[in-house]
Amino acid sequence: MEKVIAVVVSYNRRALLSECINALRAQTRKPDAILVVNNGSTDDTELWLKTQPDLIFITQENVGSGGGFNTGINWAYVNNFSWIWCMDDDGYPKSDALEVLLKVETPDRSLLNCAVINKTDKKSFVWKTSSYTTIDEVKEDLIKGIGHPFNGTLLHRSIVAKVGVPKSSLFLWGDESEYYYRIVKKYQIPVYTVSQSIHYHPASSYTYKQDWDFTSCWKMYYYVRNRFHIHNVKFSNKLFACVNYIVFLLAFAGVIVLFQKTNKLKKLSFLLWPLKDVLKNDFSATPNVILNRLKIAHSQSFQHTLTAPVRTLWSFMFHTGPVMQAKTAAAA
Repeated sequence: MEKVIAVVVSYNRRALLSECINALRAQTRKPDAILVVNNGSTDDTELWLKTQPDLIFITQENVGSGGGFNTGINWAYVNNFSWIWCMDDDGYPKSDALEVLLKVETPDRSLLNCAVINKTDKKSFVWKTSSYTTIDEVKEDLIKGIGHPFNGTLLHRSIVAKVGVPKSSLFLWGDESEYYYRIVKKYQIPVYTVSQSIHYHPASSYTYKQDWDFTSCWKMYYYVRNRFHIHNVKFSNKLFACVNYIVFLLAFAGVIVLFQKTNKLKKLSFLLWPLKDVLKNDFSATPNVILNRLKIAHSQSFQHTLTAPVRTLWSFMFHTGPVMQAKTAAAA
């Protein structure tokens, strides 16, 4: 019999983690094991985990969701589980979610995903899912070509054998998308959202048009840097991937100009940092490094904010440009 393990990545949300674990315990088809990857939580998460005898847990430093799922999926694969059911700690599955997923039969070992539904109204899709707004509108059992990892995402070990695991170097805000496109684009593995298998998740309230705090929004660095790596697997043509990334940067700059209310010039200048790290293939920036640099940038003079981007662009054009071209040619 094929064994199933639920993998939950958690960071400083013990109450939500407990809610998720209780939902896993209540499944009509219970997982054969539950693994929690504790990403260095500083609340009482680890103390709570030590009191739960039916859980397996790994505590590691905070390496983001990418590092968490890298550890969890790899552990499940090495320990010979056939199915790996992945989720963050802020959502939870409906009681029959796993049973419904395991009944799905497709020609290949497809990537399967629960329908991700607003945990408050129990009806609305959290993210765009085909043309549907609510689960009540869906008539088909399988919605082809759509999945939203890691929210009730079911992987067969054969997928891990082909594709590998999520990249811990991406940290967050893009790690799941890069892995998703690696599966469905690079390796051409079919993906389906299983409409009768429900995973409840908080509504997505963030929009990039909102004015973000320049000194504290360190996640924006990963969003900008990781988009390149998403495009790199989403598009087979490397030149096309680079062009799409440039279009993304220009569009994002437009969002800053049009919708941001504070620190517009500093935010525009900030975009060049993740771009530079893309060109250097540098993954060394941690949240603390980003926060410290943002605070320094915020304290710099208005004149420096204007001139720094110009100097950086000049450097890219006349120094790193040939390096990027060489890397692109080598990648092709």
